[in-house]
Amino acid sequence: MKVGRPLKFKTVKELKDKIEEYFDYCDNRLVTGYDNKTNQQFAYINPEPYTMSGLAYYLDLSRQSLVNYKRRGKFLYTIKRARRKVEMDIDRRLNDKNSFTPGLIFNLKNNFGWKDRNETDLTTGGEKIETNTIVFTNFKNGTKSK
Repeated sequence: MKVGRPLKFKTVKELKDKIEEYFDYCDNRLVTGYDNKTNQQFAYINPEPYTMSGLAYYLDLSRQSLVNYKRRGKFLYTIKRARRKVEMDIDRRLNDKNSFTPGLIFNLKNNFGWKDRNETDLTTGGEKIETNTIVFTNFKNGTKSK
């Protein structure tokens, strides 16, 4: 007995085509502007960043529903590939001085498992570590403790 809402996309091809349509939309998004000198409206391409929430919206799914598709074996590769493409776009924008924001870092940490890592080398470069023993004497009863 199946429980839950039926899948919006029945085949991998159907989902893949719609995902590619989203990326194409982002790459070729038309925006309109207005030239005050000529009093004319014009259109130009202004690419939109890839996001998982944007992809979910374009597919008419919630973010969670999109994640759930990954749990269905036949859709796994398609969703993972789309996620990698979104991650790659965010990573690229980290290095773009015109689009870098702390939000990109937040996104990569929370959605793609990235981590800040500080490493400190506490070795002695192969040299033996000298240890010292300190002896405390309890002057009241004359006992020693380490």
